[in-house]
Amino acid sequence: MSWFAILTLAGFSVAVLSAAVFRNRVFATFVGVLTGIHSLIAVALAPSFGPLLPVVAGLHVAVYLNFVLLSRPSMRGLLFRLLVSWPGAFFIGGTFLALPWAIVAAFGVTPVGFFVPYILAFVGLAQSLGWRIGRREEIDLVINDGPVAALVPHPRGSARMERPLRLVQITDPHLGPFMSVARLRRIAEEAVALQPDLVLLTGDFLTMESQRDPDLLRQAFEPLQALPGRVFACHGNHDHEAPQIVADALANNGIKLLVDEAQEVETGAGPVQILGMDFVWRDRAAHLAKVCAAHPRKEGMTRLVLLHDPGAFQHLPEGEGDLVLAGHTHGGQVGLVSLGLSWTFLRLFGIRMPDHGFWARGRDRMYVHRGTGHYGFPLRLGVPSEESLLRVHRP
Repeated sequence: MSWFAILTLAGFSVAVLSAAVFRNRVFATFVGVLTGIHSLIAVALAPSFGPLLPVVAGLHVAVYLNFVLLSRPSMRGLLFRLLVSWPGAFFIGGTFLALPWAIVAAFGVTPVGFFVPYILAFVGLAQSLGWRIGRREEIDLVINDGPVAALVPHPRGSARMERPLRLVQITDPHLGPFMSVARLRRIAEEAVALQPDLVLLTGDFLTMESQRDPDLLRQAFEPLQALPGRVFACHGNHDHEAPQIVADALANNGIKLLVDEAQEVETGAGPVQILGMDFVWRDRAAHLAKVCAAHPRKEGMTRLVLLHDPGAFQHLPEGEGDLVLAGHTHGGQVGLVSLGLSWTFLRLFGIRMPDHGFWARGRDRMYVHRGTGHYGFPLRLGVPSEESLLRVHRP
């Protein structure tokens, strides 16, 4: 057994044991599966790295160390992110992408171009940190422009109003290693600077690292206090892991959390009714129908529905959402969106979920935001985060 294989076995064992002892069996299983796959691929590719193997071993250790410390998760400083979180995310992301090369290596064949997935992972690391030119997007959406037969991607339309409804959506910031308090605070400050009619927060504010400190999210969203009565939010799935921290942080900043509730607000573009849906895993059709029945449409008002999961859009009773605002998918997270194409990893597996962009079903319209941050798979790749101003027009 090579020294790299011994290092791998030791790192894997410590990571899984720490998860089992200090967290729980579910988290230990998660760590075991994720680091187990990573370990097998890394060992298969190790001989290909040649003289760079000691450097690779350092990145390899960062992967295991990160998971060991997630057994006692907390937001850590910039030095830790520079030395552990970001290098570990880069290496495990690139290693997962290198699976086809590892399979070739397992059959004793030299994997040509094995470095390609790690180049892609470096690009993904940059995108995950929000490094790109021309970050701010201005997007025109035309709603109520006639029915369509099925759930389909929809053109944004050419009709324009002199005074459209101006919205900023912040979704899936996932405060954690890739979304610091300072970065999210800057995003909130830029939203305020645009002076939109409304700022709408569609959930998934925290990660396991940020769930223990009640002040982090409050500090990040402090700039939104400058827009009293104009900021509304709904729950995402991860917000149910720390609901009181989320509720307190939003309330302390004057942000109205709508949990199966409706709110009416006057804007420069006319009256708006905002319906915020709670996130549920089961019986979504019944849940959405019940909430819509309890909060019927108001005549003469533009109806906005905050619905974290775009997969639930198909269950929304027809005619209930002039514009539904969703997130959850992180835009597909891995794909070719950066190249101007719509393909994403979700579509590769035939997952029929709207993952980004403008969608239509009947007379209802939905905009799926690519997400402010990300979570889960360690990197974004080819699907940049989004900071946009939506201009909503009636035909």
